[in-house]
Amino acid sequence: MRITKDEALEVIEILKKTYPDAKPGLHFNNAFELLIATILSAQCTDKRVNIVTEKLFKKYKSPFDLKDIDPRDFEEEIKDCGLYRNKSKNIINTCKILCEKYDGNVPDEMEKLMELPGVGRKTANVVISNAFKKDAIAVDTHVFRVSNRIGLADSSDVTKTEEQLMDILPRNLWSLSHHLLIYHGRNICTARKPKCDICPVNHICQFYKNFIKN
Repeated sequence: MRITKDEALEVIEILKKTYPDAKPGLHFNNAFELLIATILSAQCTDKRVNIVTEKLFKKYKSPFDLKDIDPRDFEEEIKDCGLYRNKSKNIINTCKILCEKYDGNVPDEMEKLMELPGVGRKTANVVISNAFKKDAIAVDTHVFRVSNRIGLADSSDVTKTEEQLMDILPRNLWSLSHHLLIYHGRNICTARKPKCDICPVNHICQFYKNFIKN
């Protein structure tokens, strides 16, 4: 069951006070760096990606530096991020497209981003939101879990969850809400043993009302 728009606003306001420093977990200086970091972050922690990219971005500063690299050589440089073979191929092929089609620039449109190897809807939204400062909400595992528990969304489908979040939250809060929900998912609304007793939004949360409180 979904909560009301007024309740959704209350949730976000409370989370803003709870996590005043909520911000992107990946380190980046431009759209290219964020795109590469986000591709690397699949099934890998932001902390680990940041360690890898700290060295990586000193060596590769644009798609032109990566497009002709042997994937097997690049694998060694990103090995600590896991799934390195696929990520290596995807990153190099993405860089080739960026150079050939976009003069080395990262496009700021969902459809164009999703045409790049290794870029799904979540990655595209992360780039659009954080690199280009456009209103977007990326649904990762934390956002998906937390939003459906609280009642901001009510769907077992990631894309449908994104649509429901866009519907229930004002557009100007989409990007911030993404970060707030991630922080809440990491700190309180964890996958296993969520800390419902200390959750600041448990008076609104549908999961707490239906499965914990009673």
